[in-house]
Amino acid sequence: MSDTGSTPLGRLIARRIALTGPITVAEFMAEALGHPTLGYYRRAPAVGGAGDFITAPEISQMFGELVGAWLADRWQAMGAPPAVRLVELGPGRGVLLADALRATRSVPGFHAALDLHLVETNAVLRAEQQSRLAAFSPAWHERLEEVPDGPLLLVANEFFDALPVRQFHRTAGGWHERMVGLSADGETLAFALAPGITPFAPLLPDAAAGAEAELSEPARAIAAGIGARIRRHGGWALIVDYGYDKGHGASLQAVRGHRGASILERPGDTDLSAHVDFAALAVASGARSFGPVGQGAFLTQLGIVHRAETLKARASDEQHRAVDAALRRLIDADQMGTLFRVLAMGDDRSAQPAGFVEALSD
Repeated sequence: MSDTGSTPLGRLIARRIALTGPITVAEFMAEALGHPTLGYYRRAPAVGGAGDFITAPEISQMFGELVGAWLADRWQAMGAPPAVRLVELGPGRGVLLADALRATRSVPGFHAALDLHLVETNAVLRAEQQSRLAAFSPAWHERLEEVPDGPLLLVANEFFDALPVRQFHRTAGGWHERMVGLSADGETLAFALAPGITPFAPLLPDAAAGAEAELSEPARAIAAGIGARIRRHGGWALIVDYGYDKGHGASLQAVRGHRGASILERPGDTDLSAHVDFAALAVASGARSFGPVGQGAFLTQLGIVHRAETLKARASDEQHRAVDAALRRLIDADQMGTLFRVLAMGDDRSAQPAGFVEALSD
């Protein structure tokens, strides 16, 4: 249970539940993160030291540089089309693409072909993105569907984990959906199970009583949209996030001020995220897919160790230590190297991409 009185959004959600009944976890998550004026991602930047989490591009320039090299290689594998939509979903402060584009400025014809599109809902972050990427005249969108058609290069780093998920609990009688309702006092948010068996049961695993599962309809829909674009016009997408290769239990978590928090506490002030089901994304896309592989393996295959040595060769002692620390954080198994996974989706006309040992599906 969680007191809703600490935030205006919490009070709005409680009022909605009082009037219309319990809502799904996905509906709560959508409101908490995306409410037009009070949602977490609408209000203030959440990335970096001043926010609630730090992403890989914020840790080291090496991440964005290698992603840039991967994108440029995919463009060449596509036959170097004279125009290509470069899209980032949830670009944060624009650091990833700034590093990627700086690292690829010597690739003949690549920058001239790029038409930059950013899917971002936060006005403050859009301003930061503009300051870093102004030379490429970016266009902003609320949704991927607004991006014009055309050959595609897409990157999504820690984007899918913030999409709403439904949660389910397996009882002796079957799968029930977890809901968000009110406790007896009428002012406190609390979890409860829907009384009937969920119609999503056929999509959930065969499991014993007590098991839990999650399903993200928005994630599958966006993956399907990416796959449809790739099949129509050609292109590649790179998805990096924390999650599992196939299926998982309940993983929804809350973070506020870089610390764990209660999921239902202070809606609008708290970041919510869930582990990504990469197999579900690959299947939903209907595209040729590679991975998922661990972020550490992916970056190592792309040459991050060599890049780190190059940076250290002209670095001070302090910078040398910082590069080593960043490298460990990005690739070590007990840091981001294993939990973070990388999935590629692409057309069937290009060679297999670098960074992937074997295909998940053909």
